[in-house]
Amino acid sequence: MNTVTAPLFSPASEWSGRNDGPGPEHARWHSTIDTAAGPTAGAVHLIGFASDEGVERNGGRQGAAQGPAALRAALGSLAVHEQRKLIDAGTVTTQDDDLETAQREVSDRVRDLVAAQGPAGMTVVLGGGHETSFATHRGAYEALGPMQVINFDAHFDLRTADRPTSGTPFRQIAELVGDGFDYSVFGISRPNNTKVLFDTAEQLGVTTVLDTELAAMTVREAAQRALAAVEGDLPIHLSIDLDVLPAAVAPGVSAPAGFGVDYAALRAMVAAVASTGRIALLDVVELNPEFDVDNRTAKAAARLIDDAVVGATGRR
Repeated sequence: MNTVTAPLFSPASEWSGRNDGPGPEHARWHSTIDTAAGPTAGAVHLIGFASDEGVERNGGRQGAAQGPAALRAALGSLAVHEQRKLIDAGTVTTQDDDLETAQREVSDRVRDLVAAQGPAGMTVVLGGGHETSFATHRGAYEALGPMQVINFDAHFDLRTADRPTSGTPFRQIAELVGDGFDYSVFGISRPNNTKVLFDTAEQLGVTTVLDTELAAMTVREAAQRALAAVEGDLPIHLSIDLDVLPAAVAPGVSAPAGFGVDYAALRAMVAAVASTGRIALLDVVELNPEFDVDNRTAKAAARLIDDAVVGATGRR
C-alpha cells in the first residue's frame, strides 16, 4: 500500500471567527485577511511553518507542528481597528524528518514576501518549533542583508549540533551572517542554560537579559531596555518563543517555564520594539496546542502578534 505524503506547501484556507455584522466597524482578522493575494507592498504577510522535527531532535515534547493552525484560530476573532492589508501566504510543512528541505522552502518564501513588502510591511511566521527562526532569518537576510535580532526566550538556542534543531537557530544565524551578527535575548533562565551556552553568548557578543533581571524591572523599564537593544536603523527580526512566559500563562509550549517573564512586561517589550517601525520579520514559535489549557497559550500569542502589527502600523 502506497503512503500519500501531504504537500510541502499548502495554500491558505479561509479563516473563521466571530461575526457581529458587515462593515469595517465590525472588522476582525478573519473578515479582513486575504487568502488569495500574492506578496504585496506594505502588507502584513502571515505564513505558517508546521514543524516540530527540530523540537524532536532537541529532546522536546512533540506538538508544535499544530501551532500555525491554533494561532490562526486564536487570531481570527480579534478585532481590527486600523486599516491594513493582511495576507495569509499559506503553510510549509516538514515532511517526515526532512527538516532541512522544509527550512529551505520557508527561506525562499520568506525572502519573496520580505522583498515585496518594502519597509512598510511585515512578515509574520507562525511556528512551529524554534527551528523556524533560522529558516526565516535566512530568507529575510537574502532579501535585506544584515538585521538586528531580538529574541524573547528562556533559552539562548546557540547550541552546536551535527544537524539543525530547535536549539541551534541563532548559532546557525551567527555562522550565516558572520561579523554582522547582532543578537539580543531577553528572558534567559540561568538554570536552563549551561555554562557553555553562556560562554558562547559572550564570545558572540550577545546582549543577554535574565528572567530574574526582568522581574526586578518595572514594565516601563523593561520596555526601555528592549528599545535600547534595537537602537539604530537596521531592519529587525523579532522572535518570540512562548516558553519565555510562566507555565501558568503559557502551559501549551514545548518546554514550560518554571519562572518566566511577566506577560505585561513581555507585551510592553514587544510593543516597544514594534514602535520603531522597523520590524521586517516576526516569528512566534513553540506553541504546542496538545498541552494548552482553554487555548490560553494560543490566545496570549495572538495578542502579542496583534500588538506587534498594531504598533508597527501606527508608527508607519
